[in-house]
Amino acid sequence: MTSRTTSDPWLDRWLPLIAERAAGLPILELGCGSGRDSEILTAAGHRVVGVDVSSTAIANACRRVPVAEFHCQDLRAAFPLERAGVIVASLSLHYFPWEETGELVERLRRTLEPNGLLLCRLNSTNDHHYGASGHPAIAENYYLVDGEPKRFFDRASVDRLFAGGWRTLGKKEGVIARYDHPKSVWEVILERR
Repeated sequence: MTSRTTSDPWLDRWLPLIAERAAGLPILELGCGSGRDSEILTAAGHRVVGVDVSSTAIANACRRVPVAEFHCQDLRAAFPLERAGVIVASLSLHYFPWEETGELVERLRRTLEPNGLLLCRLNSTNDHHYGASGHPAIAENYYLVDGEPKRFFDRASVDRLFAGGWRTLGKKEGVIARYDHPKSVWEVILERR
């Protein structure tokens, strides 16, 4: 879709809290892509275990962050870690029907230690450059974008997704400069109750 990327320092302000909550455990990164966030986390001294469905992305991540551990697998498969103090899921939870998305979020909650941290970003319903409009609808705010299902979230759906077993530490809708065009996302930081 796009080849050029720009600065996206979204994790920087959360690094002190990540260090506190990781508590020496590896950080689980879902949808790690080419390892951009993994690189930031390892540079901050963390062990990272990344997962992505794309073998090409995993190969790129291995080259970019050779000290991290990467697995090529679907996010719905068993996670390579049984427990984590921190999970990062940037733009990776939007490919599934609502029920599967909810089940995945519950698995994330169960994988986290008590008071563990989930840092995630979700496609916003205002993300018109990357599919929130002009594509065949599968369900409400769930579209077939370039042959792939893609979900978009409004405030109500973010609240519904994280209604049970979470304490919200941060939630904001904003625009990031990670791709060729501005991308609208929700950034949600949660603590497992």
